[in-house]
Amino acid sequence: MTEYELHDPEFSGTTTDEWSEPQLEDFETDDLGDVADHFLLSATGFPPANFTDLKLPVVDPSGKLNRNALQTAKSGGHGVGAVSDLDDDVQAETESLLDDLANDHFDDADFGEE
Repeated sequence: MTEYELHDPEFSGTTTDEWSEPQLEDFETDDLGDVADHFLLSATGFPPANFTDLKLPVVDPSGKLNRNALQTAKSGGHGVGAVSDLDDDVQAETESLLDDLANDHFDDADFGEE
C-alpha cells in the first residue's frame, strides 16, 4: 500500500472559476516544493520526488483555492475515492480537510453532504 502524505495547501484567495487538473507546465515554476502546495496528497512526501506523485490538486496555478477543484477532489471521478491504494484513515482525513476548506472558505455548509 502506498503511504500517501496529506498536507494543507497554500493559497491566497479563492475562486469559483472552471476547473481542469493542472499539469506541471501550467505552473510558473518547476520547483516541486512550490508546485506541491497546490495539492493535498503526495505518494513520496512533501516536497515530492516527482510531479506524478502529487494527487488531488485544489489550488489553481495562480494560487487560488478553487471551489470546483474541491468538489472534484471530494466526489469526482478523479477524486479522493479514485486514488488507488489510499489508506482508509488517510482517505477520511482527506475528506475532512476537503469539507473544512469548502466550508471555511466558500460558505458551503452542505459541502460534506454532497
